[in-house]
Amino acid sequence: MDCDEGRSSVLEAAEELFYQYGIHAVRMNQIRDRAEVSLARLYKLYPSKHHLVAAYLRTHGQRLRAQLAETVERSAPPPAGSRARLLAAFDHMQETVDTPEFRGCAFVNAWAELGGHGHERHPLVAEAVQEHKSLLRDYLTELAADYADPRGVAAQIHIMIEGTMVTSSLLGAEATRQARDGICAVLAAAEGSRGK
Repeated sequence: MDCDEGRSSVLEAAEELFYQYGIHAVRMNQIRDRAEVSLARLYKLYPSKHHLVAAYLRTHGQRLRAQLAETVERSAPPPAGSRARLLAAFDHMQETVDTPEFRGCAFVNAWAELGGHGHERHPLVAEAVQEHKSLLRDYLTELAADYADPRGVAAQIHIMIEGTMVTSSLLGAEATRQARDGICAVLAAAEGSRGK
């Protein structure tokens, strides 16, 4: 098994186990067993559990953002406007939440497991969480380009998406259907101010 193959196996195992069971509950030897690598190789690739968690979150985030962009391009390709593209992004999130595998947002879960002291105690993981959230907000800002204040619109949509993911993990997918109405109201207000 070469280095890239070993890294891929480890990250795949980490994503599956950390997302399903949580970071603290999963031990490095479980990752080793699932990835079928030696513990020495695992620690050569990732010197600590926090290095591995940060790498898993970055890989997970890249995949999620790529899937989101692919869905938006398929559902609302240009010249579709910002409204259609932002709603397509929200609808993608709703479909994700509706799957039986959904266990909440992996990044919020990781942050919560760190006890809210990410930068002081676990800077690698905190940076990976914040990087994903910033990149997601930046992507939503790109989608909101038609509005007078794309950053402001994107920030509101981003907060609603984040809140919906947390709420739906606790109360069920119905939360996403209610949140969509809220997002439509945000977009309608932005469209109204654009016309003034």
